Amino acid sequence: MTDQPQTPTPIPTDKLRFTMPPQHASPHDERRYRKERLAAALRLFGRFGYEEGVAGHITVRDPEFTDCYWVNPFGMPFGHITGSDLLLVNQAGQVVEGRSHVNQAAFVVHSSVHQARPDVVAVAHSRSVHGRALAALGEPLEPITQEVCAFFEDHAVYGGTTGVVVDEDEGRAIAAALGGYKALILRNRGLLTVGDSVDAAAWWFITMERAAQVQLTAKASGKPVPIDYGDAMRTREQLGNDLVAWINYQPLYLQITRDEPDLLS
Repeated sequence: MTDQPQTPTPIPTDKLRFTMPPQHASPHDERRYRKERLAAALRLFGRFGYEEGVAGHITVRDPEFTDCYWVNPFGMPFGHITGSDLLLVNQAGQVVEGRSHVNQAAFVVHSSVHQARPDVVAVAHSRSVHGRALAALGEPLEPITQEVCAFFEDHAVYGGTTGVVVDEDEGRAIAAALGGYKALILRNRGLLTVGDSVDAAAWWFITMERAAQVQLTAKASGKPVPIDYGDAMRTREQLGNDLVAWINYQPLYLQITRDEPDLLS
């Protein structure tokens, strides 16, 4: 009689690896971590085509000097940026660490959002094609897919000045329009997202851009069927927090750091 193969024993769940946001022993360690994540996010934005000329920024609050923010240098392609290229800039837009200029016009928006939202660690605003197309319509995202429900009643449309923002009052108006939301559609300009980490802010921007693409494509093809209010709210509760965004972002981070490890230098 042939022995029957035994069913493999399951590995205990506490022995399985599951990546979560790390805890840091010192501000120095957390600063290095945030700068590495910022450089990686900028590389990804470059890979996805979210830049045009000198436009586009991601900023991250310094863990020790919380009224200062790390940002990409003016005029440097996203695809070339390393951690050592990043600038530390104060709320007035003055460079306090680094060797390059900062885009003052764009930084007004970021500084205003950071000041209005102490809970926000990172802000992303850049030039994605579908985000700008949706912004040109002045329309919000609609709950027509599971992924977009993360933004259901958690984003707004700002219809103020559509030119280059150089005025602090305009920056404060944008921050006020964002309010407590995770995202804002700037009419005729594009998308802005925030998060409690670089990873979360970057993920919200990437998935919001994709949601804009889906909405534009669906409406060009016919009449989308919306998800009902209750289901949209429940889906947002499941998918719409920054921890879920951080987890979703990790495959992208692993991909870019393995493909382009020089960004960590």
